[in-house]
Amino acid sequence: MTAIDANGRDAVARDAVGPGDVVAVVGTGTMGQGIAQVALVAGHPVRLHDAAPGRAQEAAKGISARLDRLVEKGRMEPSQRDAALKRLHPAAELAELADAALVVEAVLERLDVKQVLFTALEEIVSRDCLLATNTSSLSVTAVAGALKHPGRFVGLHFFNPAPLLPLVEVVSGHATHEAAAARARATVAAWGKTPVSCADLPGFIVNRIARPFYAEALRIHEERAADPATVDAVLRESGGFAMGPFELTDLIGQDVNEAVTRSVWESFFQDPKFTPSLSQRRLVESGRLGRKTGRGWFPYGSEATAPSPRTEPPAPAPGSVTVHGDLAQAAALPGLVEEAGIAVVRGEGTGETRPGWIELPGGARLCLADGTAAEEAETAVIHFDLALDYARSGRIALAPAPTVGDAALREAVGLFQALGKQVSVVAGIPGLIVARTVAMLVDFALDAAARDVASADDIDTAMRLGVNYPRGPLAWGEEIGLDWVLTVLDGLHKACPTGRYAPSQALRGRAAAERAAARKSRQEDAS
Repeated sequence: MTAIDANGRDAVARDAVGPGDVVAVVGTGTMGQGIAQVALVAGHPVRLHDAAPGRAQEAAKGISARLDRLVEKGRMEPSQRDAALKRLHPAAELAELADAALVVEAVLERLDVKQVLFTALEEIVSRDCLLATNTSSLSVTAVAGALKHPGRFVGLHFFNPAPLLPLVEVVSGHATHEAAAARARATVAAWGKTPVSCADLPGFIVNRIARPFYAEALRIHEERAADPATVDAVLRESGGFAMGPFELTDLIGQDVNEAVTRSVWESFFQDPKFTPSLSQRRLVESGRLGRKTGRGWFPYGSEATAPSPRTEPPAPAPGSVTVHGDLAQAAALPGLVEEAGIAVVRGEGTGETRPGWIELPGGARLCLADGTAAEEAETAVIHFDLALDYARSGRIALAPAPTVGDAALREAVGLFQALGKQVSVVAGIPGLIVARTVAMLVDFALDAAARDVASADDIDTAMRLGVNYPRGPLAWGEEIGLDWVLTVLDGLHKACPTGRYAPSQALRGRAAAERAAARKSRQEDAS
């Protein structure tokens, strides 16, 4: 079915590819099989093709086995499986894909290979056939550059495993017609997936914005501020992330994760914000790729023992604390302290521009991480990390200044232990662990939205569904305050003036607007 776009050119219609229409998948690795299974279960006749002889037949057997497991688990009726398998056809030659309404490619991540494939497909399929690449690292525009009719070409970036993960990034190349992108979105939505629209910029949405989650953990490890197990535990139990970055990259594969990081870095002309990690490069060079090789950051196997995070031994809780000023992002803490049976004394205010703190009986100050290093503090300061939810978080990271004695540190440890939290003491690096990671994610998301990579809603949806973040970074930024995010990054940038932490113009502008709105609100309240 063909439509005419606003400029009179042929474009693919906006309607979803119908369940009776043929969907072809070229490339029968794990991702190709997963996409084929999704289309098959949605009711399509599916053609499987692979350049390697016999590979398509083997892939069909693999899909059949997975459908059998769904039946065994009660997630599919035997009759549905049988009907689906009748619609599944291995194709020995590309010519057998001539009647396809949609072709999805999942072959080797090489531009020349993909261009040769689609150039051949263009001569075989009809003009209204939608062509799509599942690339995660190449430019959709570049892949389509060799085509006579690039307007019908889109990116459909599924996440692995495709049958389980709901997100699909629908990527419009420079020449993609909006009608083609709309049809692609409608099709994946009909398959039960959640489509998000994004421009053809390096990393698309998820692989672009997620880089700091891995990069900051690696940087913290390289700075010897905390070991991998502790970083993972803090980001899980304080930050609310489903997995820590070290265990997640072991699951993904260190080679795969490092290749994506390197690709995005090179695509952005070696922007320091995307700089790869030397320690991860060494891990890849050593063949320690994660779960698939039995060892990555952590050991795997029946006899492997996972390392434990650094956790402080029990310490006595102080009898009372004094709260000075507004704790802002940590405003829930005084109430939690009182609920734990510890007296809270209200101290002096701090003024509008100074953050509040908790004074311990020995005189040390507990301050929320703000981008400065505790080691630089002249007074007895102990920084505590950001938490997704201070009431529910099971762990907190603390970083004491050199002037903090053992007794004061034990007071701080005992205080948070009384709130039901495990405590990890780390080196006094700027921004600690959760605060610097979340600040970077928020800034990357704001920058992507400002550059029209995707809408704000699609960015937050992509990060929640694609990498299972506890909150979309834009919503998270609004909740914790963009002015605080800017303060954290300004502190990091001052400590490391390479450009890696330089706040984006989008963040600076939004933070300024936030400050202006707050001033106006205070003035109205005063009047």
